[in-house]
Amino acid sequence: MKLRKGFSLREIGTDHVVVPEGIEVIDFNKLISLNGSAKYLWESLQDKDFTVDEVAALLTDKYEVAVETAKADAAKLIAKWQEIGLIEA
Repeated sequence: MKLRKGFSLREIGTDHVVVPEGIEVIDFNKLISLNGSAKYLWESLQDKDFTVDEVAALLTDKYEVAVETAKADAAKLIAKWQEIGLIEA
């Protein structure tokens, strides 16, 4: 899977949000707020294919978190991003 093209990360005040850009996301009318770890993952995954295990590895490399916890968190985040249209297969 891969992050869908047409979205960019912006800083608005102290918040980090993903915003749609361009014609391919013309029907997407939301701002997606990211916490610090989600921002890190978004930046790390740009223009790359990835799996749940690879996202979990990014989390365990950066944060003190157990592998199983990282996998569960990665799976939840990916599921949410898929649900709202930020990920393409």
